[in-house]
Amino acid sequence: MLKNVMNLGNLLTQVAQRHADEPGFITREANWSWSAINRRVDAVCAALRAQGVRKGDRILVHSRNNLPLFESAWVAFKLGAVWVPTNYRIAPPEAAYLGQASGARVMLYDHGFEHYVDAVRAASPALECVIALGKPRSGELAYEALAAQPSGRFEAAEVERDDPLWFFYTSGTTGQPKAGTLTHGQMAFVITNHLADLMPGLDVHSRSLVVAPLSHGAGIHALVNTARGAASILPAGEKLDPEEVWQLVEQHRVDNLFTVPTIVKMLTEHEAVDRYDHRSLKYVIYAGAPMYRADQKHALHKLGRVLVQYYGLGEVTGNITVLPPHLHELDDDAPGSRPGTCGYARTGIEIAILDDAGKRLEPFETGEICVRGPAVMSGYDNNPEANAKAFKHGWFHTGDLGHLDREGFLYITGRSSDMYISGGSNVYPREVEEALLLHGAVHEVAVLGMPDPKWGEQGVAVVVLREGREATPDALLAHLDGRLARYKCPRHFVFWDALPKSAYGKITKKDVRARLLQEWDAVCAGAAEKV
Repeated sequence: MLKNVMNLGNLLTQVAQRHADEPGFITREANWSWSAINRRVDAVCAALRAQGVRKGDRILVHSRNNLPLFESAWVAFKLGAVWVPTNYRIAPPEAAYLGQASGARVMLYDHGFEHYVDAVRAASPALECVIALGKPRSGELAYEALAAQPSGRFEAAEVERDDPLWFFYTSGTTGQPKAGTLTHGQMAFVITNHLADLMPGLDVHSRSLVVAPLSHGAGIHALVNTARGAASILPAGEKLDPEEVWQLVEQHRVDNLFTVPTIVKMLTEHEAVDRYDHRSLKYVIYAGAPMYRADQKHALHKLGRVLVQYYGLGEVTGNITVLPPHLHELDDDAPGSRPGTCGYARTGIEIAILDDAGKRLEPFETGEICVRGPAVMSGYDNNPEANAKAFKHGWFHTGDLGHLDREGFLYITGRSSDMYISGGSNVYPREVEEALLLHGAVHEVAVLGMPDPKWGEQGVAVVVLREGREATPDALLAHLDGRLARYKCPRHFVFWDALPKSAYGKITKKDVRARLLQEWDAVCAGAAEKV
């Protein structure tokens, strides 16, 4: 049976043929056309092929957002190699683990990250070729010199549907990161689905603003834009600057961007949102976590109906649900409004809520969210134990809890690991956090279950207040009265100046828990009030 498919790298080749002189990547310093990008990618491919890099080799990339990081994906794809991008904020031992676990033969690194290369080299005997995006050290190659070499068209490697092209590493919140294996055939479906369900009408005149790391979800978004010849625009600084974001939206008539709820919150709460013209926006796509309803309403008030939510994991490459702009209602009581939903199943995707035995549950019954369809990864690389757990009962198990309503709209309760049991009753932190965020003084909150000798576990709310606002534990409990059953109310409130976040802007509860454990004696001694 013929399984050969188009090498995904040929999307860039095709766009460069159709839209040679149109901009493909825009920074403060320069604009690169699609033909220029494709020439650079082909030159690097030819140089690496001459170095002996072959189909199936793994290419580790440790870099900030920049043109070479964007190009490195297409280099790997065309070679038939596997792209292994990292979060550049990880520590050297973490990078060393990714290099060793992936079996990386090639590593590209950004300036200032030489010690990461040394850590990877010490841990990974397979590493043979190191390419510096800045000035190379002895024995290393210079990326820009490779990209500048004259070369003709590079013929992309022949691939089959299930040939890997990207190791999408999980965040490792419950142990070492796992490599979700994304394939050429799977990603062709994902890109088509994103164009159909998330950004219909995207074309060469569209512009996409990059406000998240290209190594993960924003990289997938960039592939989607590339498929239609839409240029990606990169802000100048490493740190998010809302003023610059809104200025770039106005300057380039940006119509789409991908980010996470905390960044949408930051951007729409900044005063610059009212000083720049953002009417060009059509799709402000947020994912990675559900958006709290209070933040959703604020963003809708500021931007209008341009929000698009999708729910998905790296292992399903975002392709589980979609909530399009017309279903983002500002009024909870409007006809058809479904506050709290993350949308309906994406085209070609099936969702089931299963119990521990694999039985499908009825509407409104809470269980594990499970999915199947062509967007699901082929499996975790070299991890049969994780695969056996993830693919039970003929479904991919997300590890998230939730329920479907009768029309098939999905509601996420939280991670199965977040749920705690207090006095014999299940408590889902997401529900408590939503209620607390309706209090005008609460800016951010994380609710966790902590050990308790009487109740088994007790709820703790870690609260960040809005600047200039005050709230006491008693005031917050009074706010929750009538909104939540009493057993769901936190027994402790702790007030911090900020919550720890990942490089992608998501609150990291494992870090919240670690700090809480350090402070737990003080909390229990009366640093926070009990219910």
